[in-house]
Amino acid sequence: MLHHIFTASATFLTVISLAAQSTSPSPENVQAALRKATDYLASISTEGGYLWRYSADLAERWGEGKATATQIWVQPPGTPSIGMTFLDAYAATRDERHLAAAQAAALALVRGQLESGGWDYLIEFDPKTRRAWAYRSDSLSRDDASARRKNTTTFDDDNTQSALRFLIAFLATATNRPPEDLIVVREAVDYGLEKMLAAQYLNGAWPQRHTGRPHPTGEHAPRPAQVPKDWPRDWPKADYGGFYTLNDHTQQDCIRTMLEAHRSLRDEKYLQAALRGGDFLVRAQLPEPQPAWAQQYNFKMEPAWARTFEPPAACSAESAGVVRALVDLYLETDDQRFLKPIPAFIAWSKRSQVAPGQWARFYELETNRPIYGDRDGKIHYTLEEISEERRRGYAWLGRFGIPEAISYYDTVRAEGRESFLAKQAQRTSAATPSSREIVEILAGQDTQGRWVNAGWVELRRFSANMRKLSDYLNASARTSSP
Repeated sequence: MLHHIFTASATFLTVISLAAQSTSPSPENVQAALRKATDYLASISTEGGYLWRYSADLAERWGEGKATATQIWVQPPGTPSIGMTFLDAYAATRDERHLAAAQAAALALVRGQLESGGWDYLIEFDPKTRRAWAYRSDSLSRDDASARRKNTTTFDDDNTQSALRFLIAFLATATNRPPEDLIVVREAVDYGLEKMLAAQYLNGAWPQRHTGRPHPTGEHAPRPAQVPKDWPRDWPKADYGGFYTLNDHTQQDCIRTMLEAHRSLRDEKYLQAALRGGDFLVRAQLPEPQPAWAQQYNFKMEPAWARTFEPPAACSAESAGVVRALVDLYLETDDQRFLKPIPAFIAWSKRSQVAPGQWARFYELETNRPIYGDRDGKIHYTLEEISEERRRGYAWLGRFGIPEAISYYDTVRAEGRESFLAKQAQRTSAATPSSREIVEILAGQDTQGRWVNAGWVELRRFSANMRKLSDYLNASARTSSP
């Protein structure tokens, strides 16, 4: 009981102390908070990598599912996301501890890279258990049984893409680290990007998952999307992992990764892969009267089922991501072909609102009626028809980033490409966190360097707080510069 009283008193005194500061927290205090945060994260890492959340006593560990002390997570907000947070802290402070933590995260990812070139959602470090995976760094994965080991690259949920982007960013930043470590990371980047190029279909699409085996030559030629009259109304139990995938912004994240690779490594083949990806998005727009995009397409370029509650449909959430990707490609290339599909989508989105500023996630092909899915593999027309578990476990109605995507397009068109690009840096600095936000972040950090919420250390929150601290330092440095 006394411990809780003293802890509460210490927190109260910290808040009073910070409130007594000037309205602008000192850079020294912010740097100290970043040091404590990085030191704490390094102390709980597994081989340099991270999960999503930890109980305050570290007795429980979770990624998307429950994890063990020998596992780390790749899928954001896992190891690549935390690694990027360390790089941001290093850029803002030049404190080597942040770069050392980023290096440890990079090397952990290298040890989890699969022979297929990418990453599973998690990485296992227990020597016996990790034999189940075909890790590229393990000689065991190259024996005769390697084909039976887990060797599936996952592009879903920005998994492999986020790992590659972090490793690319690490190489660009960590020029002062030991050469042997940089060589290992560069080899992983080159290998991963080559396999990612091989995973791209001839028509420019990427699958949700890839085993590393080459696609059949001559198949997957470019063709426009189509809506067949006899599309299946019941779940056909199809293996959708190889379908052309937009779900969870897979194609968008692949394009973004290729653009980052081109900017950093200066190899034209990555830009060409990004452009092929953009051309696929242009062709994947559904025909009128539904000029939106589907979550995934079969090899006939028809909207296709994925899970039992994900029917073929015009999908608002994925369409918003496509708009952003197409605008990004236009900014990169000054090629108007990437903007041509967007006005028709905007018109569709305006007439498809279910309420002002709100959309259904799925719209039935041809009729454009909002539809909903459940684990029974059937199409439903009201939320009341589906189970409570699916009602609560999936986002069926919302903004889905549509107003923001349209605003992005409108702003680029209104300002013009050159003017928009010239103002991008100013827009970034305009998002600097306020002094009040920083005071609250500092006050919420405990003596161990943690932000604890209801007994849990959430790394998504950790990362957000550290990024705001870094942004604040960067803004302070710009202000104090002559």
